[in-house]
Amino acid sequence: MRKQIARCLTWSLALASHWVFADGETIYQVSFDNAVHHEAEISATFTGIEKQVLEVQMSRSSPGRYAMHEFIKNVYKVRAVNSVGQPLEITRPNPYQWHIAGHDGEVTFSYTLFGDRADGTYNQIDRTHAHLNMPATFVWATNHEDREINVEFRPFDPRWKVATQLVKGQGKYSFTAPNLQYFLDSPTELSDHQVRSWQVNSGGKTQTIKLAVHHDGIDEDLDKYTEKAKAVVEEQIKVFGELPTFDYGEYTFIACYLPHVSGDGMEHRNSTILTNSTSLDEAEYSQLGTLSHEFFHAWNVERIRPKELEPFKYIDANMTPSLWLAEGFTTYYGDLILKRTQEWDEDKYLDKVASIINQAYNMRGRLYFTPEGASQLATFTDAGVSKDRTNYHNIFFSYYSYGRAMGLALDLALRAQFPGKSLDDYMRQLWLDFGKTETPYSREDALATLVKITGDPLFADKFFAEHIYGQTKPDFTALLAPVGLKLEQKDDESAFLGKVNFNFRGEDAIVNNTILVGSPLYRAGVERGDQIVKLGRRTIRNSELWDKALAQFSPGDVTTIEYIQRGETVKKQIAFISDPSLKVTKLDVELLLDTHQSFLVDWLGEDTVEEVQEEEQASVQPLERVKN
Repeated sequence: MRKQIARCLTWSLALASHWVFADGETIYQVSFDNAVHHEAEISATFTGIEKQVLEVQMSRSSPGRYAMHEFIKNVYKVRAVNSVGQPLEITRPNPYQWHIAGHDGEVTFSYTLFGDRADGTYNQIDRTHAHLNMPATFVWATNHEDREINVEFRPFDPRWKVATQLVKGQGKYSFTAPNLQYFLDSPTELSDHQVRSWQVNSGGKTQTIKLAVHHDGIDEDLDKYTEKAKAVVEEQIKVFGELPTFDYGEYTFIACYLPHVSGDGMEHRNSTILTNSTSLDEAEYSQLGTLSHEFFHAWNVERIRPKELEPFKYIDANMTPSLWLAEGFTTYYGDLILKRTQEWDEDKYLDKVASIINQAYNMRGRLYFTPEGASQLATFTDAGVSKDRTNYHNIFFSYYSYGRAMGLALDLALRAQFPGKSLDDYMRQLWLDFGKTETPYSREDALATLVKITGDPLFADKFFAEHIYGQTKPDFTALLAPVGLKLEQKDDESAFLGKVNFNFRGEDAIVNNTILVGSPLYRAGVERGDQIVKLGRRTIRNSELWDKALAQFSPGDVTTIEYIQRGETVKKQIAFISDPSLKVTKLDVELLLDTHQSFLVDWLGEDTVEEVQEEEQASVQPLERVKN
């Protein structure tokens, strides 16, 4: 105990050499002496304490996440001292807090933190870096949320630099935040990373964009990636008409591309976290897709913000019905921007369109929930953890994927029915009315904005009633027609029973996935964990035999399936269908009109005309855009 007291007192004195303690501030100090075992030592000094009992807690949720994560599970070896280093008693009134009484108006609370997952939600501490998500790292005190925060890092490696949206303090590793909300929204990477930066002039302001990348690549990789990032930034500014005003004139992409990190992206007010286990060169710069998605959030979510997420609650789940717009439309634009910058060619983007439509049409969750309902389920599905098996494959659909499909549908509908209008206009109006003014919007505001840009309440009411408040899938066949594109079944000849994966235990074919509602396998009663014994006369012992058994039949045929379900042998008749997956194809060249070409140019970018002209000159057959 004496060593602990001395250590805390030493840290307090060290802090005092940098800052003069003022009543009503919070001061953190972080060291990484045991980084090789994924530990950090952290102290938090709270001054100007007004209540007899200081309540210290860890966050239970994190910006950009909607489920609970219980970060306190990685905190241990807690201790507390007063202003002169005397130990204070700590009690634990609930799983999420500590209470400290008997203080003299100041408490230094110290603890050890473990972290070994680098993504947008958690921490990773090792000899290569300290990758910190603040809610997963720092305790905080009740009634101190509006006080200024100072933090000092003591790096494991002297080569480490700091990438963060926090404000630079007096020392190399010292930073400040105006309050707890801003501090917890400020992810930080300490590592020997590389930085590229450029200035953007927009709306009469000059602001700096930084790209801080921790990777194993060479300078040329980062230079190439920087140019691609610049193009994305420029193209996204065109959508909204201007760059947001960042609080301190800077926006930072904090990227970590190393084998031991987990793939993710997480938006924040003036920065974003980007993680991927593959290098830039090996991934052929595909990380740009996540960068595009997360930067769009600088407008949509960070400033065009659902009312239910303002203010963000750090000790509770954060639920909103608007993630179809906040995340879904962002996902739609993340890919569309890559086409408009010519990072993707037309064929690749139309592959994506086919994928979007297939997901929208085949998601079983649409039968049970609306996009708003799926958004509200985020508190359980957004990286939420539970041990019991769920039926999400059948009853839930991703508001990212389905919301993206709604974005595609609305964009095509606006362009066809309101010449000169598009989803760009809708997003720009949301920005002007709610984002720029930072006025959180309601679900009613989202509808009213569509009325505002179209001047057609019937159109807006119908779209929302059917596709947002309701469960009607868009008619993409009609929506794609003005673009000169058509939807066709990918394969209408092969027999299909539904998607099934097997885990072969010896020669036993064990179903390893949830069987989707409505498929022939589902109607026959097959469930995850069942053993498929026979299909028709064929015994199933491996994937090749399953494929050969299917190949014997055609859509419309009926046969017998035999399987073992929880010890009982079941024989049922099963009827084959064709695979419902769709493909997107272009009209024959001679049927393409100038209006089709003009639509493509307005939607996907200027290079489309040249591509169409090249096709006409070559008189080639239309290419199929098939879901990957």
